[in-house]
Amino acid sequence: MVEFALILPVLCTLLLGALDFAHSLYMQSVLQGSLQKAARDSSLETGTEAAKQTELDTKVRDQIQALYKDATVSFSRRFYRSFSKAAAAQAETFVDSPVGNIWRDGLCNNGEAFVDANNNGVWDKDGGDAGQGRARDVVVYTVTVTYPRLLPVDKFVGGSGTNNFLATTVLTNQPYGDQGTYGTATAGVCPAS
Repeated sequence: MVEFALILPVLCTLLLGALDFAHSLYMQSVLQGSLQKAARDSSLETGTEAAKQTELDTKVRDQIQALYKDATVSFSRRFYRSFSKAAAAQAETFVDSPVGNIWRDGLCNNGEAFVDANNNGVWDKDGGDAGQGRARDVVVYTVTVTYPRLLPVDKFVGGSGTNNFLATTVLTNQPYGDQGTYGTATAGVCPAS
């Protein structure tokens, strides 16, 4: 009895930790599966409509919140003209000039000039545009899920008690129309920091 009483807290902690870990794995697989389905549906001909995108996002959110109703789900769509540009995710070029005692901070800030390659009026650190894009555009669709752990066992070992999941998929929109093009790149000004 004494030995069992000594081992019981460790055994319970391991069991609860295993259950929490299994729930996290299941949540991640449901997130990835629902993301793949929604991304595929959004790449079809009707995918550029804002109402259709909202409907697909709602389906993903509903599947996640069926497992954990208090989960926070956020969505992001960035589009590029080709897979190579999406893979590179290169920032738009800018002139990194010195400010005070700081020499070249590596950030587009303090009114520095940049080349707005996609003519959207803002400096893009990944070179993409927000949204679904048009025909033949490559879309990077990302979903972030945050929720309190089912069983806060990780707090015993210094954890945060929160699960954070990120799932991303990349698809090409169907060729149902002409692909958009960018005009000649324009100059822009980085925001003040």
